[in-house]
Amino acid sequence: MLKIENLCKNYGRFRAVNDLNLDIPKGEIFGFVGPNGAGKTTTMRIICGLLNATSGKVYVDGIDVSNRPKELKKKIGYMPDFFGVYDDLKVMEYLEFYASIYNIKGAERKKVCEDLLELVDLKDKRDFYVDSLSRGMKQRLCLARSLVHNPDLLVLDEPASGMDPRARIEMKEILRTLKSMGKTIIVSSHILPELAELCTAIGIIEKGRIVMSGTVEEITRKVYHSQTVRIKVINKLEEAIRILQEYPDIDGVNPVSESEVEASFNGDEVFMNKLLVRLIQEDIPVTAFNQLEGNLEDIFMKVTATGEVKQ
Repeated sequence: MLKIENLCKNYGRFRAVNDLNLDIPKGEIFGFVGPNGAGKTTTMRIICGLLNATSGKVYVDGIDVSNRPKELKKKIGYMPDFFGVYDDLKVMEYLEFYASIYNIKGAERKKVCEDLLELVDLKDKRDFYVDSLSRGMKQRLCLARSLVHNPDLLVLDEPASGMDPRARIEMKEILRTLKSMGKTIIVSSHILPELAELCTAIGIIEKGRIVMSGTVEEITRKVYHSQTVRIKVINKLEEAIRILQEYPDIDGVNPVSESEVEASFNGDEVFMNKLLVRLIQEDIPVTAFNQLEGNLEDIFMKVTATGEVKQ
């Protein structure tokens, strides 16, 4: 759906985007992670055709962003990190105004807007003035605005910025629904744990370059070179620890409570399955066996500290 090749963007002597490469398949929720000034927003604006690249190529569903801007606008819905709203309009009027920009008319326009208000859970606010909405409601309304023309690719720059926890949960559920509808979504956020939970893949960007990309699990392996499972047992913790310490390919065993132990290893899901089977065969009463996800905040700090490019 999105392919970026050797993208660069200069502002005078400052290079905001530096030889950036990405390939995002259809149906993915891709998370952009990076500090302020890393190049996230600049990259997103180039993808949407709002900025011209200094060099490099961007393709959206095969469309060259720099050469076919009208076709591009039909493919992309963009939600910026800061946006203006028309406060003297009611919610339904606001959406209908944007639908009219895309030449959606009459009964079709009304149905599209009604469906979008239902999607973002604002149907009961259709006759409220926009300036009366909470921050979270305005964010959801602007997401609906970006969807009026039914784009294939959504580019969302800090969509949960300023939201309270409940509003962020509601936004995540909407994005999951959009993914189930076949939308491809690029989302940036400073709330790293929520990106880890929501996204199918992430890209860590610093100084205009992607320093690492992949699923959270893949990036965890690249950074820590191992995986960890937490195992909870009844009464036989010491025996479980002995078995784990003797098991091939277990790198480390760390008791974390009177009934739990963490085991680090180099391996995949097949290895984990064999390990669990072994414990059960040894009559260890296992009550929980969970792979620990990488802490995205720790990974981010470790990767950006080294600055090593590992795409």
